[in-house]
Amino acid sequence: MTLTVAIVGRPNVGKSTLFNRLAGRKIAIVDDQPGVTRDRKEAVGRIGDIDLRLIDTAGFEDVTDESLEARMRRQTEIAINEADISIFLYDARAGVTPVDERFAQLLRKSGKPVVLCANKCEGKQGDEGLMEAWRLGLGDPAPLSAEHGEGLSDLYELLRQAEEKLQSADGYVSLEPIIEDEEPFDPDAEAPVEPDKPIRIAFVGRPNAGKSTLINGILNDDRFITGPEAGITRDSVTVAWTWRDREIRLVDTAGLRKRAKVQEKLERLSTMETTHSIRFADVVVLVMDPRDAFEKQDVQIANLALREGRGLVFAITKWDTVDNVSEARKEMEHQAESHLPHAKGTPVVPVSGETRKNLDKLMDACLKVHKDWSARIKTRDLNDWLQYTTQKHPPPAPDGKRIKPRYMAQMKTRPPTFVLIASRAESMPETYKRYLLNELRASFDLPGVPLRLVLKGQKNPYTDKE
Repeated sequence: MTLTVAIVGRPNVGKSTLFNRLAGRKIAIVDDQPGVTRDRKEAVGRIGDIDLRLIDTAGFEDVTDESLEARMRRQTEIAINEADISIFLYDARAGVTPVDERFAQLLRKSGKPVVLCANKCEGKQGDEGLMEAWRLGLGDPAPLSAEHGEGLSDLYELLRQAEEKLQSADGYVSLEPIIEDEEPFDPDAEAPVEPDKPIRIAFVGRPNAGKSTLINGILNDDRFITGPEAGITRDSVTVAWTWRDREIRLVDTAGLRKRAKVQEKLERLSTMETTHSIRFADVVVLVMDPRDAFEKQDVQIANLALREGRGLVFAITKWDTVDNVSEARKEMEHQAESHLPHAKGTPVVPVSGETRKNLDKLMDACLKVHKDWSARIKTRDLNDWLQYTTQKHPPPAPDGKRIKPRYMAQMKTRPPTFVLIASRAESMPETYKRYLLNELRASFDLPGVPLRLVLKGQKNPYTDKE
């Protein structure tokens, strides 16, 4: 039985630290700065013999307007409603604050079981704050230190008691975890293609490009916090979803700015999270604003995805704000081809997260790219293609000695990687390699997929003879 647990509390009380501790891995970004977590983040975890579906939440702020803090509060309230049990964390060193008391009142009204925890109780610095727990009216707290892993046995006992009360209640049904947070595959290792394995699609781009709004449109739900402020998303958050009977993992990421502009530690951590998400994605959707699409930073992000061997799709978002649609689309396709000629044929899909326009086309493009990314071409077809291509445009002859391609085969998929055996392979210029890869992509219909070509020389039996 899996217990759904939401970890809630004021900003900077250690919620993400406890989330990482129970998940067994550093999933959420942790920093001394308050308000690091904004979107709710989910993972599977375990304490003792209790399987957990964990929900990390933003710090609770007592505001109800249209500010960013109010939007974060609404995400926390959604997490409380989804959870079976809430772990209410407060800072024992700071003691119980008026905001803690108002939040405790909200939790009592929810009617859901609440486990009270006093964090930062290492040493004797939290003793005074521990005694103030009676003001919250939620019973005795479990003293713990999420940072050092102390007091988890007390937390286990309180969770076990709460679970037993839930099981005895009529109509209780425990939810299965919606995210399988397993270790991703090694992108540099060959692995058998699993047709039923969820497809990981990472949405990346510059700040305020509309990534979170686009994913909300795909899910048809306000899953992520959105707004006019740039840089709202900080953590990379994965959401499970099913589309046309195919399991999908949508990954929302923080915006990537130019490296020279990234100064703060928190933004560096967010950038590392986004880079990690690109590395372990199957398909990367580069989200761009039509007003300044394919600027230098967009091209660098696309090149990063291609270097990591990920499938690539260009999503031109906020398309509902474009006036001359046909001209704008032609311009986007021209920009893609001129700035990224080595990614010729990559799908360019104009979309709108607000109006949900063309979202089916975007998903069709992602699945097509994923299929091509996992494609395997028969050796016979490759060699027939090689013979035709080299006859159409023969290799150059450096120093008057012609390069003779002999044999070609596919080494691996994800991304498709090929080996070409040829005489004087070390002398083949980069221009001819690009020619072969472009012809290969066009002939076998592999747009949006990075292709790799490994050259090997043909062994000369007379090389070692005097």
